[in-house]
Amino acid sequence: MKKPEVNNSIYNQLGHKWYEADDDPIALLRAEARFRNPWILKQMISQGMKQGKSKLLDIGCGGGFLSNSLIKKGVQVTGLDISEDAIHIAKQYDTTKKVHYLKGDAYDLPFLENSFDFVCAMDFLEHVDNPEKVIKEASRVLKPGGSFFFYTFNRNFLSWLLIIKGVELILKKTPQNLHVYHLFLKPEEVQNYCNKQYLKIKEFQGVGPKILHPSFFKFIFKRKVPSNFSFTFKNSLKIGYLGHAIKE
Repeated sequence: MKKPEVNNSIYNQLGHKWYEADDDPIALLRAEARFRNPWILKQMISQGMKQGKSKLLDIGCGGGFLSNSLIKKGVQVTGLDISEDAIHIAKQYDTTKKVHYLKGDAYDLPFLENSFDFVCAMDFLEHVDNPEKVIKEASRVLKPGGSFFFYTFNRNFLSWLLIIKGVELILKKTPQNLHVYHLFLKPEEVQNYCNKQYLKIKEFQGVGPKILHPSFFKFIFKRKVPSNFSFTFKNSLKIGYLGHAIKE
């Protein structure tokens, strides 16, 4: 039986929903970004980020949730995505007009080796058929001692139930095959891909929604994502997880 293909075409059709929709899964992505961005910045600072000099590549930048945040923190940011529509929106919401956005293929990054101090792949590895190739390219353009940050979903029954079926049940505008189970990645698989590319995992951090927060119950009953919907670190990597690897 043929495995379903992930529906990446939806990112060509979101327009201003990237920043405005509350009844679409993209609102969950916004909430995740609000939680993740400060953590990424903290790690970058601990790794010697230099104001105005450090360069960061955001692979699969989408509507610019990460790029448009970090450009305000004194980083030189390049955002790359295959979707022209997403790039168009990201540019519109870049209040600094300093992010370098371009259309490009994550399998064949248009940059020289050792070009960046930091490379990020947020909510991206589970959207490609060959995540190992993306990680290989990320390592190629990353300077020795530089950091690779990623966020993706684990592959197990719980992640399938929550990330795929749960979101489909609550948010009626969830497109078919927004995520597909077989592309989810176990942490040990990502670690193996990183090891092959001289990327040493420094840490994994489990991430999930704040279940006991009032916004979570509002999300369930109103079937919309409240503006204060919150994520937090989890002791378990069973659902989503952040990763930080350093190039040797």
